[in-house]
Amino acid sequence: MATKLHPYYRFLVLFFNCMLTFGSYFCFDMPSVLQDQFQGNLTCYNGTFTNHSRVCVEGLGMSPQEFNLLYAIYAWTDALVVIIAGYLIDKLGNRFGLLLFSFLIILGSSIFALGSHFKGTPYLLPIMLVGRLLFGAGNGSLTIVQSRVAAFWFKGKELALAFSLILSFSRLGSVLNFCVTQQFESHYGIPWTLWGGTILCILGFLSAITVSELDRVGVKQLGLDGAINEESKKVRAQDVRHLPLQYWLLVLTIMFFYNGIYPFVADASKFIQDKYDGYNQRTAGYIAGAVYDSALLCSAAAGILIDYIGMRGVLAFLCAVLTLPVFVLFAFTYVPPLVSTLWLGVMYCFGSACMWPSIPLVVPQATLGMAIGFATSMQMIGVGLSNLIVGAILGTKSSDAKIPVWRWQRVMIYMLVNTIVSVAMTVALNIVDRKQGGTLNRTRKQSREAEAELSPILSTDDGKHEDLKEAPATLASHSRKWITDR
Repeated sequence: MATKLHPYYRFLVLFFNCMLTFGSYFCFDMPSVLQDQFQGNLTCYNGTFTNHSRVCVEGLGMSPQEFNLLYAIYAWTDALVVIIAGYLIDKLGNRFGLLLFSFLIILGSSIFALGSHFKGTPYLLPIMLVGRLLFGAGNGSLTIVQSRVAAFWFKGKELALAFSLILSFSRLGSVLNFCVTQQFESHYGIPWTLWGGTILCILGFLSAITVSELDRVGVKQLGLDGAINEESKKVRAQDVRHLPLQYWLLVLTIMFFYNGIYPFVADASKFIQDKYDGYNQRTAGYIAGAVYDSALLCSAAAGILIDYIGMRGVLAFLCAVLTLPVFVLFAFTYVPPLVSTLWLGVMYCFGSACMWPSIPLVVPQATLGMAIGFATSMQMIGVGLSNLIVGAILGTKSSDAKIPVWRWQRVMIYMLVNTIVSVAMTVALNIVDRKQGGTLNRTRKQSREAEAELSPILSTDDGKHEDLKEAPATLASHSRKWITDR
């Protein structure tokens, strides 16, 4: 029997949903902050110095190609696993995904930390790559469940805000990483620093247990558990063929947009040290982390603004266009890098807040896991290829050599080209969306009128439909109608 939930119940779900990836995002960019240590000399002898100081940096002895491979294998694994993960989540439910993938994050980060103990042996890189592989399989898949939970509880109301807060909590982990990791490593060394990241990932597993229970209880009280289970049984892998053109253009927009962000952040610390004078490793790490600092600070405001005005397709276009100057400045000028990293963070924040929440607006809840899985897969394929291309452009085999500025310029031009393609995709997206009813560019009032009948959560909060007895049938009929219409 359906009962009315407290209006703030979904915000309780959102809080623990946000905490799922705090620790994993802290761990994800630890190699970026410790790039000098990862690429440092195995041993330091008299007369062996880095190009940045008169003190030798002792580290794991990785080459730039091996370092970028840590990010590439994460992206490739993510790209392969999330497609299957999305289908399994739609088929088996949120609880299955939450517990399995949060456990894989802990396992992967543990193996990655364990690999650092094999410094100077041929086992170091393979073990650390296995850890990143499992970590990528878990983290990418967990974000699908995270998005699916948020879309169910917030579709029709503060959807962009919910996605933005998830981004904020995730990037809070990234910001904390850029602020404390290098200093922690200087006192305790690489192995214990990596183990510290693993401990933070345990927080995500505890949050996964909490979210799974809150989601289960809430759905049951709404009387939707039977309908959702029934729709899950009908989900087929072939349903992906019926996803609309708007969805695929969104996927391409996201892929090319992120090709200019994640690969940049991965190498940003060394880029800043190599191109600009007067920046040591710690300062360069802070400046690189400003991408996430600004994203963290503006995420909530971006979500509220986008929920208020709508027009997600137009805003996605503006975000892509306004990202172009960032890579122009990096490639062709010596403007202080903090200006560009702060601006890139703002565009990343607004882009994420309007692109990802647009997916639930063009696909039904029953196939949302698969849809986000394919989007994440395409994103990670692009990021993985970009990491390999960046590593090839940088080209040096030496672990501590200063990379010539002309090589970094080519990297920035490559990222600029990706952003230009993203602009082209947003143009096509807006044209197609207009021809198919303007779903993405509705105003707030238009969106709520169109979605109210599909969102039992919205109906409960607003008190528009006190009797939820027909909610399961409504949910099922709309999902079936979406598929048959296509």
